[in-house]
Amino acid sequence: MLAVLVSRQERCQEKFMRIGISLPHYGTFTTKEAVVEVSRTAEAMGYDSLWTGDRILAPLDPSDGYGGVPGAPMPAPFKTYFDPLTALTFAAAHTERMRLGMSTLNALWYPPVLLARTLTTLDILSGGRVDAGFGISWLHDEYSAVNVPWKDRGGRLDETVDVLKTIWTQEVVEHHGTYFDIVPTTIEPKPAQRPHPPILLAGFAPPALKRIARSADGWLPVQMPMENLTYLWGALRAEWEGVGRDPATLRAPLRINVEPTGVSDDALKQTASYVREASALGLDEAFIDLGQACASVPELLDVAGRFIGIVRAG
Repeated sequence: MLAVLVSRQERCQEKFMRIGISLPHYGTFTTKEAVVEVSRTAEAMGYDSLWTGDRILAPLDPSDGYGGVPGAPMPAPFKTYFDPLTALTFAAAHTERMRLGMSTLNALWYPPVLLARTLTTLDILSGGRVDAGFGISWLHDEYSAVNVPWKDRGGRLDETVDVLKTIWTQEVVEHHGTYFDIVPTTIEPKPAQRPHPPILLAGFAPPALKRIARSADGWLPVQMPMENLTYLWGALRAEWEGVGRDPATLRAPLRINVEPTGVSDDALKQTASYVREASALGLDEAFIDLGQACASVPELLDVAGRFIGIVRAG
């Protein structure tokens, strides 16, 4: 049955953007069995990519309210979280073609030399399937926990990306910056993807869009009102063209956070309609996160199967 489903989806796939799914790596799904079953089954269903996010704390009294709402607590599933890159590495061993992305990895928590090594290892072991997606988080408490300054996060992200590119592309690596200093050295091996795994950055403010156009391969948006997405997509494309880059090369995997109320057929049809509108704008990929919508692996796989069927059917 799955073979028939994949065959039908492959015939229709060119009409739509790529479709991904969040790896079960937090909340109810932090088990190796869930990672294996969902990874393998999602690939058989025709999903194109697996994604993880990054949380290290669920404070009882967070410094910043969840979702920007003062005093709002962290969602209960966020109390339990796998390491995102270790989880993707494990999933890579149980899949063959799905790309492996982060939306997002909070890059500033990791020294870039070590981050480059980890991502290079994953890219090689997976056969060149990594999409390196970075953000800078919104929770002061997490920065305090890893002893990384909150101030000038944008500048630190700029330099982190510069260091990663230098390590990934230069035979002799040398960097002398504001935050990191690397003496002339060799750092091997290099990633399977050349010149390096695609670098995708999150952000919505004008400085973030300029950073994406200047130094990234794409953008990591999240579901928002279509008029807002349309505006930001147009603004980013303008920035992209302004630095002499072809908008056709701009990637934008769109995160869809599915709520518990969003798993009925009617709700999934609405989500699929939103995905098609985003595809018409030119976004190249969308992925659904069912981690807060489903209570078990069978339920998650049922919803995932219905959703991709609806999307691919048009």
